[in-house]
Amino acid sequence: MLSDYQSSGKKGTRDGFGDGLHEAAVKNPEVVGLCADLTGSLKMNKFKDAYPDRFFQVGIAEANMMSLAAGLAIGGKVPFTGTFANFSTGRVYDQIRQSIAYSDKNVKICASHAGLTLGEDGATHQILEDVGMMNMLPGMTVINTCDYHQTKAATLAIAEYEGPVYLRFGRPAWPMFMEDKPFVIGKAIHMNEGSDVTIVATGHMVWQSLEAARSLAKEGITVDLLNIHTIKPLDDEAILKSVGKTGCIVTAEEHQRNGGLGSCVANLLGSKLPTPQELVAVNDSFGESGKPTDLLDKYGLSVDDVIAAAKRAIARK
Repeated sequence: MLSDYQSSGKKGTRDGFGDGLHEAAVKNPEVVGLCADLTGSLKMNKFKDAYPDRFFQVGIAEANMMSLAAGLAIGGKVPFTGTFANFSTGRVYDQIRQSIAYSDKNVKICASHAGLTLGEDGATHQILEDVGMMNMLPGMTVINTCDYHQTKAATLAIAEYEGPVYLRFGRPAWPMFMEDKPFVIGKAIHMNEGSDVTIVATGHMVWQSLEAARSLAKEGITVDLLNIHTIKPLDDEAILKSVGKTGCIVTAEEHQRNGGLGSCVANLLGSKLPTPQELVAVNDSFGESGKPTDLLDKYGLSVDDVIAAAKRAIARK
């Protein structure tokens, strides 16, 4: 129920990664960390201070970091790489494809400061294509978390998972609302029962969609809401079950319309259950410098945009 998901305050998803990495390292001595000169930004200080012999500061050499991680994985370690999402994908795609994905290395590619909510650093750093890039790599698991608690849970989960993973999270302080909620790789979280429209959301857009669902409920419109933290493998069963009930769907993501969650859902529905779909995503545009919430508003990712998309989807049934 919507009432089960109230904000207990704000904290960055990157903080959840930092705390999760430290806890994973306590549990497993094979966990190692690599960072490309952004230790503080990735909140890896706690891990570095506790296990300096298991932390590798590679400097501004992201491609080398991925190759080092692949080598450490061959040696039985569980390497976590840390840098901004832009540098975790676009700058090092060749190394990820050739040295990690192609040979199915057990490397955890942890990518902070993703999407528009990076804010003032602007378009050059606000990568909005990364999910699509990583989705296309065979065998790559792609996870995009929504709050501090889910990011910490995801970090712990991928430490125990065998295989390459792309873990995407963000910079800003963001509402915390997933405390003590289960996290299973590849399994959506059903957050609210509804019959009028399905909303599937990922990352920061889960909170935006929750707020939209609350507003729609006041108008008598019930939302079947799914938290899609794992984009690959996608929880086909949960999505098909939901749209089979509601007959229309909205996908909400802090990513380009092409290649992300919306595209994955469209591929699924097109082959299994054609359904009216509206996409809340960035429409073939780069970002710009600004406050995170202002950018979400400007580029069509506000709570009001989710509400409008839900009404359009319902009208198309």
